[in-house]
Formats: sequence, structure tokens, C-alpha cells
Amino acid sequence: MGGFTLQQNEYRILAINPGSTSTKIAVYSDEQPVFEKTIRYDASELAGFKTIIDQYQMRKTSILKTLDEEGLNLSHLSAVVGRGGLLRPIEGGTYAVNDKMLEDLRAGYSGEHASNLGGILAFEIGEQLNIPSFIVDPVVVDEMEPIARISGFPDIERKSIFHALNQKAVARRVSKQLGKDYSELDLIVAHMGGGITVGAHRKGRVVDVNNGLHGEGPFSPERAGTIPVGDLISMCFSGEYYRDEMMKKAVGQGGLVGYLNTNDAVKVEEMIEKGDEYAVLIYDAMAYQIAKEIGAASTVFKGKVDAIILTGGLAYGKDFVKSIIERIDWIADVIVVPGEDELRALVEGTLRVLRGEEQAKVYPASPKPAQMVKQ
Repeated sequence: MGGFTLQQNEYRILAINPGSTSTKIAVYSDEQPVFEKTIRYDASELAGFKTIIDQYQMRKTSILKTLDEEGLNLSHLSAVVGRGGLLRPIEGGTYAVNDKMLEDLRAGYSGEHASNLGGILAFEIGEQLNIPSFIVDPVVVDEMEPIARISGFPDIERKSIFHALNQKAVARRVSKQLGKDYSELDLIVAHMGGGITVGAHRKGRVVDVNNGLHGEGPFSPERAGTIPVGDLISMCFSGEYYRDEMMKKAVGQGGLVGYLNTNDAVKVEEMIEKGDEYAVLIYDAMAYQIAKEIGAASTVFKGKVDAIILTGGLAYGKDFVKSIIERIDWIADVIVVPGEDELRALVEGTLRVLRGEEQAKVYPASPKPAQMVKQ
């Protein structure tokens, strides 16, 4: 394959991670990357499609063309894995792509998103090669306990929507570094990127986590997080805004964008270096809110936490991370794992199945506990 000799008992895996304007692909030989590339699409190229799902054939063609141009022999592949999309709530793990999953991905069961293409592309390419296809830990992973679902407002239940792929992958790696299995530890993982989610990982299950899409938790580079509800309701019924405008204020125009007109943490740090005191206040407020969310998560374990992990793009900011650690290091040791490597995480989940360490799960079996019945 592209100048690489296949070794005995070696697994070759194609990983696919579709984004809104690009598709990231990689070929791994066991844990080692053989090839990685981001295929980018022009806005004019995407404009001809009414929905994201309509882009499927175009993206598939671009993937196969890229692999062919690199001289990568697809016949050596052992499996194909795609980024999981907005499916039904399911427990974490590696899932074999099946007909029901494809149906829900194409229908956009929980919403339309580029990641919905991941499982479809993996299946179509895998089927051509007569090899298995998988998804791993989609954002809809739901392992929350019944007590964590109660919002205080009977008409609305707390939802589990978070950076499950990176959170669980990093938790597994850190557990291994600590000489333990993920299923043996109680961890708090804070993913800090465009969205911020803080998960309480009890013995391998995320039993509580903030909804980082448009629900709650710390504000982030472009999301508002938890907002004073009374003031929000007043704005919604003021007659000054449409529903879509309010959603954009919460997701996309909230957080750093709303306060500082940028979602780029590097630019904010440059503002701080130039003496912008307002930028100092806002940036530290984001660190403050993350620390508060981590402190809240520690109560899930009654303070007995094995480790706290800070990950995601914002974890590269040394002063930002320092500001968080100063507020939480009394709870447990803090381990910083900057960035996120979603392609690697997809491959690791696939390898666990191929090596017999885990069984592939069957979609759509849902672990969601029975709902509380409103009396």
C-alpha cells in the first residue's frame, strides 16, 4: 500500500471525518498513520446541493480519487470507520453500520449535520471492498443517570450532547498512562474548543455532562452556555428578534464572539498582550466558568475524583489552562492533553473491535433509562 508492506496480523483502517466544507481522511496501520489529508470543497461546489446528504456521492468520489492518486491499495484495508452523526441517543462504543443506522443518518433523525455522512461513506466504501464499517462514540452518546436528567422544569429534560469521541478517547489514553483501565476510574474530562463540555466519567460511562450545543454550561468561543432564563425569556418575547436570531445569539454569536468579536483564542491572547483589560476579564471569565463546571462535576463523585483532564484546542493556551488549574487542582491531579485527534480516536475504537477487545454494538439499542412520569 503506497510503498508500505503489510505485516502479519496488521490492521489497515480508513477513517473518514466529514466537516461542513471539508472531509478529513486517514489510513492507519494499527495505531500508526500511513496517510492523512483534508479534502476541501469550494463554496460554489457545495452550493449546488440542497442538503448535506445530497453531497454523499460527490464526497465519496473525492475520497476514492484522493486515495487512488496517493497510490493507496484499498484491497489491503481491514475496515472503514466514519464519524458518527446525529443519531438516536445511544451508549458509548463502536457500532457496526447497519440498515437502521443508515436510515436515521439519511433522514437526519436528530438534525442535519455533515457528520451524518460519516457512517454512510464508511458503509458504501466498505461494502464495495467486502469489509466491515463502523462509527465510534457519536455526539449523541447518552449514558446519563436518571437523576442527572432532571432539569427543574418538568417540560424539559436535560440532554446528553457532547464531544463524546474526544472525551472518551482521551479518558482511555490517560487511564492507560495511570496503569488502570478506563472502567476502573472516576474522571472529569473538559473538552475545550468551539464548544465546551465537561463530562463526569464514572467507571467508563459519562453519567452527567452539560449539553454543549445550545443548552448549558460554560460559555465558549462562540456559544453562550447557560443564560439567565428570565432575561432570556423577556428577550424572546420583546418583539425585537426572530427565533433564528435568538438561536444565533446563543450558538455562533455567543461567548467570545459576542463579547470580543472573534472566536479565535490566539487573537484574544494577542489583545491581552496589548493591554486590553476587557479581553482579560472576558477570557478569565471563560476559564472561571469552566472551573465552576468542573467543580460541579466533582460533586457527582462526592469529591473522590481520580483525575481531571483538560483537552481540546483551548488547552494549548498555557495562561488560560493555568487560570483553570489554579481553581481546581485541590480536587484532583490535573492532566492536560491539548488538541483533539478525531481520526485517531475513530481508528482506536475500530481496533478494539478488530482485536476482540470489545464487541461491536448493534444500533439502535438505547441505554436510556425510563423517563420520569409527570404526575
